[in-house]
Amino acid sequence: MTAPTPRTVGIIGLGIIGAIWARHYHQAGALAGAWNRTAQPDFPCWQDHPAEVARAADAIQIVVADPAAVQSVLDAILPALDSTKVVIQSSTIDPDSSETFQRQITATGARYLEAPFTGSKPAAEAGKTVFYLGGDPALCRELEPLLSLVSETRMRIGIPSQACALKLSMNLNISAQMEALCEAHAIATAAGIADDVFFQALSKNASRSGLSDLKEPLLRAQAYPPMFSVKHMHKDMRLASGIEAAKEFPVLAAVTARLAQAEARGLADEDFAALRKLL
Repeated sequence: MTAPTPRTVGIIGLGIIGAIWARHYHQAGALAGAWNRTAQPDFPCWQDHPAEVARAADAIQIVVADPAAVQSVLDAILPALDSTKVVIQSSTIDPDSSETFQRQITATGARYLEAPFTGSKPAAEAGKTVFYLGGDPALCRELEPLLSLVSETRMRIGIPSQACALKLSMNLNISAQMEALCEAHAIATAAGIADDVFFQALSKNASRSGLSDLKEPLLRAQAYPPMFSVKHMHKDMRLASGIEAAKEFPVLAAVTARLAQAEARGLADEDFAALRKLL
């Protein structure tokens, strides 16, 4: 028997991104349930337990902090899964964890899609999230109507573990860019060069990037409200460091150490552009 096409979604994890997605889904009439470890009973379609979200929705989208948090969610919802359900795993995790979670979920008869994403708070608010999809191509097509409600682009990457690896590789790239941007800004500032001059020069330089445009207002203001926090980027770099192919990568080791320093300095909940404070 063919599983029905998912038409409703439940969100588990109402952090910066999960809450934005849930509201987009709710506005589109697709949200069937929402749950967060810290209770938010006034949130639309709030449920008191993750399993209630799983029972209420065709698709369950998980957006939590790390592999351990994903496992705790699965422990709660596995009894509520069957062949009518799809789990969309959108937390940033490592490839080995993805394989473990896929086995647990498919053993219930449910289907599994790895769907990490890129795009911080402003992109999520604007519906410009980009998903990296790992899983069955037919399932990707089935979920297109739902995921299009919260995203601009859905890229089919391959199997679930490959989607995880790509997400970590992208975050390594932006971590390294952020540290370099902070150091460049610090050199110019120490030389008495005004921000207007620095960023005008950067705008005409080959190193200008989407990241530098996004973080320019934070560096100018020397204030770092979280679009993507230090603690989450540090977690992602630790996960990347655990990939066998990346064991000896010097830039990965350096940015992981810098993020650890930032967290030790009490910057865990600030945007990862707060690496500038270490300089």
